[in-house]
Amino acid sequence: MAEGTATAAGAGPDVNTAGNPTEVAMAYLQDETEADIANLNLGELDITTDEFILDEVDIHIQANLEDDLVKEALKTGVDLRQYSKQVEAELQRIEQASIKDYIKESQNIALLHNQITACDSILERMEGMLSGFQSDLSSISSEIQTLQQQSVSMNVRLKNRQAVRSHLSQLVDELVVPGAMISTILDSPVTEQEFLEQLHELNTKINFAKELSFRETLACSDIQDIVDRLKLKAVSKIREFILQKIYSFRKPMTNYQIPQNTLLKYRFFYQFLLANERTVAKEIRDEYVDTMSKIYYSYFKSYSGRLLKVQYEEVADKDDLMGVEDTAKKGFFSKPSLKSRNTIFTLGQRGAILSPAELEGPILVPHTAQRGDSRYPYETLFRSQHYALLDNGCREYLFLSDFFMVAGNSALDLFNSIMGKTLSMFLKSMSTYVSDCYDSIAVFLCIHIILRFRAITAKRNIPALDKYWEAVLELLWPRFELILEMNISSIRNTDPQKLGVLDTRPHYITRRYAEFSSAIVSINQTFPNERTNALLGQLQIEVENFVLKMAAEFPSRRDQLIFLINNYDMMLSVLMERAADDSKEVEGFQQLLLARTQEFIEEILSPPFGGMIAFVKEAEALMEKGQLDRLKNDEVSSP
Repeated sequence: MAEGTATAAGAGPDVNTAGNPTEVAMAYLQDETEADIANLNLGELDITTDEFILDEVDIHIQANLEDDLVKEALKTGVDLRQYSKQVEAELQRIEQASIKDYIKESQNIALLHNQITACDSILERMEGMLSGFQSDLSSISSEIQTLQQQSVSMNVRLKNRQAVRSHLSQLVDELVVPGAMISTILDSPVTEQEFLEQLHELNTKINFAKELSFRETLACSDIQDIVDRLKLKAVSKIREFILQKIYSFRKPMTNYQIPQNTLLKYRFFYQFLLANERTVAKEIRDEYVDTMSKIYYSYFKSYSGRLLKVQYEEVADKDDLMGVEDTAKKGFFSKPSLKSRNTIFTLGQRGAILSPAELEGPILVPHTAQRGDSRYPYETLFRSQHYALLDNGCREYLFLSDFFMVAGNSALDLFNSIMGKTLSMFLKSMSTYVSDCYDSIAVFLCIHIILRFRAITAKRNIPALDKYWEAVLELLWPRFELILEMNISSIRNTDPQKLGVLDTRPHYITRRYAEFSSAIVSINQTFPNERTNALLGQLQIEVENFVLKMAAEFPSRRDQLIFLINNYDMMLSVLMERAADDSKEVEGFQQLLLARTQEFIEEILSPPFGGMIAFVKEAEALMEKGQLDRLKNDEVSSP
């Protein structure tokens, strides 16, 4: 059977060469049937061999008997041989029908076969094309990668060249010395704006050349000679210009602030000298210091001397104290006394000097005052002198800080080297005046002028005069305290019997005290000082004791009380007019006046109403103690 199958298979027609589709289909079906039969694995059914095992046959038979169709056939008693032939006939019929279906569709099958063959050839060509595309894409990808690497490399080279170009461009620009700069530095006046601009450029090139020399750049040597020559020329022209301006300060009647303002416009000149030629810069600074020191000293010495000529001729001396009597006689050679000692202890209009309008007002012009025969107290001259010092000192300090570019201790040292001689002259002159001054109000006004000027300089943030203000206060405070202590001693040592005729009207010493105390209290309100308040307290105690001693000189108690009331009332009125109502002095004299007034009323009413007054006092004392019952008992027991 296998042999038949092989023969049939080998005899199958070639479909590709067959002309009749029906024959092709028949051959195709025959080949398929034979192939199915060949695929049946019947095993080796050699029953003659000794190795055939009957048990395995029984197993196969048993397995077939389990089939549903076989069971059904056995149950119905069907003849198996007949049934087998029937099945075989049915299979042949079905096979013939299937063959007819294949033959019927043979044209479509052949067409499908041809189409499949054509598709295979097309797909084969497409596969070849796609393989070509794939190889092309592979080559393009490698080319793109190569181009990308080249682009990155070119980008890096471009950035490096741009960086080098910027540095080289800056280097070339800094190294090149243009002809405009050379002609301007050599020929243009220093006051022209173009010269100043080119000087800035030259300074930049000098600094750049110094930097390159540290790096040992060879290109630096090409321009070093030209830059050095231009620097020497610029230094020479700047030195000549600045020294000319400084020498112009020395001309008589010159307003030195004008050339100072000119120098400030060209402050870069000194900066250029300081950076490139320190010896010339030091020469200019020393020349300026020497010139301005002499100018300030000469100006203030002359101004102070002329101010003293318009001072009041009559000044207080050691005998013009609060406790000295007006009728005191002096020796033959003594200088004449003041027309009225009360003016020494009265503030009057002198306190206006501390008002903002007067304090920062224009300074006195001595020759104008002399032509008008005007005279001023010392504090007015002191204010004018020190306001001129404050104004000039602040301006000078700012100029030094700006033009010479100094700050802190360096600025203070430079300022002191200019103004030191003038300030020493001021302190010496003031020390001479203060040592022989007995006008305590003038000294106290001068103290408060200095305190206000110190606040002004602090507000302007100018520390240049701080030490001078402290030195002046160290001169004035001890003198003021000494004069105040001398007045306290003079009242303490006053002998009432030497003060002339007794009078119940207010005494001139108490009036002096009232005027003086109100003046000091009113001045002291802005910048209070505890030491001053303590001395005023001592003075008040001595005046109270003096008033009591004077009252004791009157024979009658009534006159004593009138004298005390008049003096207390006068002192209280003056103090309330000038000082604050809540001051210690006002409060103390209010209590004294109230007590003496009450006592005087009792003294007047005592003769006609003495018993009633005594009863009222006794009743008030009992009421305060809460002993009203005792008062009622006394009323019942009285006849």
